Amino acid sequence: AEDEIAAFEREIKQFWTSFKSIYGSEQVNQTVALRDSCKESIKALTEKWSQKLKEEDLMIDKIKEYNDEILQQNKLISENEENLTEIKSNLNHEEEQIKSLMDSIQELKEELMKKNKIIASKNKATKERVEQLCKSKALFEERLGLEIRRIHDEQLQFIFRHIDHKDPEKPYTFTLFINEQGDYEVTSCSPPLDCIAEFQQKVRETNNFSAFIANIRKAFTELSYK
Repeated sequence: AEDEIAAFEREIKQFWTSFKSIYGSEQVNQTVALRDSCKESIKALTEKWSQKLKEEDLMIDKIKEYNDEILQQNKLISENEENLTEIKSNLNHEEEQIKSLMDSIQELKEELMKKNKIIASKNKATKERVEQLCKSKALFEERLGLEIRRIHDEQLQFIFRHIDHKDPEKPYTFTLFINEQGDYEVTSCSPPLDCIAEFQQKVRETNNFSAFIANIRKAFTELSYK
């Protein structure tokens, strides 16, 4: 715009030079006044448009700053969305792990409850059988000269006397307990009997405990004559 105005002023000067050579002073003065008025108008117009151009440049710079700021904000929003997506994914994964862990804990609880019921049932059966054996104590002592003692770990010790005619007070003993499967199990025998394993298996099959005791006493008796 400034280049156009400068060109315009040069044309005015050329016109003025040509005009002076043709017209008189008065007309020249009028023309000068008109020229000065025109120049003032052009100057005012130039200043006005120059100011507008500066304002537009400032506006363009401001718009550019806004655009840069918007781009930066969009970038931050995009990064935050990616972070949120990752956080949600991690939370979902952790929730699945927690659910799996809770399911495992529940399964273990149920399994433990079942095992506790089985153990309680076995303990009850074991206790009842031990009590039954203890109730039979008097009968065995009276008829077979047998003494029964409860020792550590819920084991019962059976002591036979009056077997060896040479030494009636000599003890013949074996120790018995009921294992986790609810079966009779002989843990010791003095003096040792080769047939003790056979007797143990038979009482497990028949559950005839009286016959089991009688067979052991008979085996001890036979052993005393050897």
